[in-house]
Amino acid sequence: MQEELIKHILNCLTDHYQDDVKLLSIHPVTGGDINEAYCLDTSSGKLMMKLNSRSKYAEMFEREAQGLAAIRSSRTIAVPEVIIYGHHHDDSYLIMQWIESRRATREASKLLGIQLAAMHRNTASAFGFKHHNYMGSISQSNRRHYKWSEFFVQERLMPMVKIARNKSLLEEKDIADIEQLCQRLPQLFDEEAPALIHGDLWGGNYLISADGKPYLIDPAVSYGHREFDISMTTLFGGFERAFYDAYQDAFPLAQDWEERTDLWNLYPLLLHLNLFGLSYLGQVRSSIKRYL
Repeated sequence: MQEELIKHILNCLTDHYQDDVKLLSIHPVTGGDINEAYCLDTSSGKLMMKLNSRSKYAEMFEREAQGLAAIRSSRTIAVPEVIIYGHHHDDSYLIMQWIESRRATREASKLLGIQLAAMHRNTASAFGFKHHNYMGSISQSNRRHYKWSEFFVQERLMPMVKIARNKSLLEEKDIADIEQLCQRLPQLFDEEAPALIHGDLWGGNYLISADGKPYLIDPAVSYGHREFDISMTTLFGGFERAFYDAYQDAFPLAQDWEERTDLWNLYPLLLHLNLFGLSYLGQVRSSIKRYL
């Protein structure tokens, strides 16, 4: 990391804390496929820092900070405190509270389910959000709609289809099948009131702190159908049975919700197709076929 960038960040932290902040050590941590991530050990304590290119991902960290703020304002489930975010030349950075994490226990998984259910009770007048954001490294539109079926088609599925078509990742038959599925979509589920959802809730986007407290990280928030969040928890694993049981006790889903996990997961699968290539095409096609 450039010394000039470190100096800039330390100056910003000094302004934030109104105290001279010194860097004791810095080391990289796993931070996914998009951002560089570091643990900063400073005279003011440990901090989490994420870095990316401002020219490639304009406003990514600002949108992440706003998503964390939306979850925090629900007063239901913890998120890391955002300390500062900004840019220096082409480097964008986001610095947050460092969470010492541990493996989820049954009790922590139950609490995660209860608190997520409470978050999902936060509603709005329409599906969408006050600003666009990102899911992974792909920009995500959050234009408002009054029906989840319209929002899911126009702001989720079809933008991914457009990208995949431009990359020659989908054949015309695939696109025709998706369009047919979009026409059938209103018949496949019951509309619900919009719920505040995390939007990218796979097993790597929650933490359990050392004292057993659940935290959500890396949100792609919107007001959406809460089945979307729960469905995505099933896509890559990482959630205990206790999580689902506790959620159901707190805020029961429709009886047949498990029949639609592949339906809602079509969006993250298309996104992964666009990000990582044809290895996801088989799953995309299987999901589509199930609902035609």
